[in-house]
Amino acid sequence: MSLVPIMTRTLLVLTALLLPAFGQTVEEFNPPRANCCLPVAAQNLADQLQDWNQFGRYHADNQRLRALPPEPSRVVFLGDSITDGWKLAEYFPGKPYVNRGISGQTTSQMLVRMFPDVINLKPAALIVLAGTNDIARNTGPVTLEMIEQNLQAITELAQAHKIKVVLCSVLPVSDYTNRKQTDHRPPVDILKLNAWLKSYAAQSGAIYADYFSAAVDDHGLLKDGISGDGLHPNPKGYQIMAPIAEAALAKARQ
Repeated sequence: MSLVPIMTRTLLVLTALLLPAFGQTVEEFNPPRANCCLPVAAQNLADQLQDWNQFGRYHADNQRLRALPPEPSRVVFLGDSITDGWKLAEYFPGKPYVNRGISGQTTSQMLVRMFPDVINLKPAALIVLAGTNDIARNTGPVTLEMIEQNLQAITELAQAHKIKVVLCSVLPVSDYTNRKQTDHRPPVDILKLNAWLKSYAAQSGAIYADYFSAAVDDHGLLKDGISGDGLHPNPKGYQIMAPIAEAALAKARQ
């Protein structure tokens, strides 16, 4: 018997089996909503991918600061949106504090920004608040050890350039607002990372700034009333954080 008819019948059977998986008619046309101006959105995404670490965010200001006379008391605040939204001049008036927070960033992105955004500015101290977006998988799945190694690399790079380091605990999150935060940032992961941060700071000569203890409630969540979304501090939240940061920086300078 020729193999051709057998192969033909087999192909037809496989085609019939596979068709439902790759294309089906629907009773009602209800596709996902498409955004306006798709070419513009695609171009914006392409532009972002060319600078995924966002070196361009502070490039001009870095150039400006490097052209000025050295500032022996300069402090760089490195972090994500919690740092990005912190109006340092308001909470630390008259202090030469430089904000280098970028919303959404993870520790891997901050690590590669260390030279342009921190070391080249020759600060006396660096204060790092990072890790919550790693836990939320903003740049993909990550292990706790990988987050720790990024923070260790940030610390060692700074210390190698004679920069004092303050490592801040990750803030708790809550579900008290309309946005449920604990699904993306499980409190148990925050506790594990903070335990490591405290231990590593002690052994590396860095200073540990404990925002967590001052911001957590009896349920292990971010206190109600100090955040509008259960993640980012509001002015009341930053008022809690500011003296903790200042005390840690004072200790680092000793």
